[in-house]
Amino acid sequence: MLLVILIVGWMASGMVMPEKSVSNQAATTEVAPTSVLVMQSTASPVTLNYRAEGQALPDRDTEVIAETSGTVIDMPVQKGDLVQAGQIVARLDSVRADAALTQAQEQRANAQREIDNATQLFDRGVATRDRLSDARADLAAAEADVAAAEEAIRNLVIEAPFSGRIESLPASVGEYVATGTTLARVVDNDPLTIAIQVPQQALNRIKAGQAAQVNFITGQTREGTVAFVGAAAASETRTFLTEIEVANADRAIPAGVSAQVTIPTGTATAHRIAPSIVSLDAQGQLGVKTVQDERVAFFPIEIVKTELDGIWVTGLPAEVTIITVGQGFVQDGEQVSATPATDEDAQSALVQDARELVETGQ
Repeated sequence: MLLVILIVGWMASGMVMPEKSVSNQAATTEVAPTSVLVMQSTASPVTLNYRAEGQALPDRDTEVIAETSGTVIDMPVQKGDLVQAGQIVARLDSVRADAALTQAQEQRANAQREIDNATQLFDRGVATRDRLSDARADLAAAEADVAAAEEAIRNLVIEAPFSGRIESLPASVGEYVATGTTLARVVDNDPLTIAIQVPQQALNRIKAGQAAQVNFITGQTREGTVAFVGAAAASETRTFLTEIEVANADRAIPAGVSAQVTIPTGTATAHRIAPSIVSLDAQGQLGVKTVQDERVAFFPIEIVKTELDGIWVTGLPAEVTIITVGQGFVQDGEQVSATPATDEDAQSALVQDARELVETGQ
C-alpha cells in the first residue's frame, strides 16, 4: 500500500514540475519592443520654388548688310566695340553712285524739257494728247531714277540699326561688296532673355510678372521677371516655352551662357527632414515612420522642396515624433521603445544593435 502511494506521488510531481518549467521558459523568451531613436518635428512655413535650366539669349541679334554694291573705303568700328543706334559702321565708295545720280538728273532735265515743249505745242494745237502723255510718263520715270540714285548714295553709309556690341566684321576696307553682303553683326545684350521649358504639371504655378532669380554659369546672379509664358506645348516634349527678362545694362553677361532659374511660386506648411529617414510602404509609397502611443505610424508624404542638406515634406501632422534611426527594422503598427535622438549613449547602442542585425542577416 505504501509503495502504491509513493508511485502515485512521483507521477503527480512529474506532471506538475514540467508545466512550471515551460511557463518559466515562455516568460523568459518574451520579445522586447524594438528600440528606435526619434525626434520631435514641428511644421513651419516654407517658400516653394520652381527651378529650371535655361540659356541666355540676346534681346536683338542682327546682321548689318550692304543695301547697294561698292568698295569699302572706311570702317570706323572694330570688333567688340559698343555702338549706338545710327552710328556709322562702314562707308562704301561713291564714285559709281555719284555718276549714276548725275546721269539720272540729266535724264530728268531732258524729260522736263520734253514735257515743256509738248505742253506748248499741245496748247497751240500742234501736238497730240498722246505725245503729252508720253512726255509726262518719261518725266515720272526720270524722277524715279533720280530718287533711286539718291537712295543708293545714302546706302553707301551703313549705320548700326540699334545700340549694341559689334560681334563680327566679315568685311574689310578695300573689299568690294555686292548688295546683300554682310558687313557686321550687332548683338544687343540688354536685356537678356532666359529661355526655359516648363512641364505641363508645373505650368499653373508660373505667371507673367513673377520675380525670378537667375544664376549664370559664369558665377553672376541677377534678378529677373517672367516676361512670357507659352500657350502651346511643344509636341515633342509637352513643355511650354517660358522667358525671363534680365537687365544687363553693363553687358557684363554674354549671350549664350547657361543659367539656372529659380521662381518663387508660393508657400506651404511643411516639415524639414533628412532624406535618409524616408521609407517606402508595402505598396511602394514614399513616406515617413513616426511614433504615436508607443507604436509605429506610417504617413505618406509629398516632397515640396529640396535643399542640399534636407527636404521639405507635407502629409505629416503639425506636431509629430519622427523615427530617425531604426525605421528600417520596424513596421507600421509595431510597438517600439522610443528614445530621443539627443541621447548620444542610446544612439550609439542602437546603431551598434543595427549593425549586428545586418551582419547576422536578421
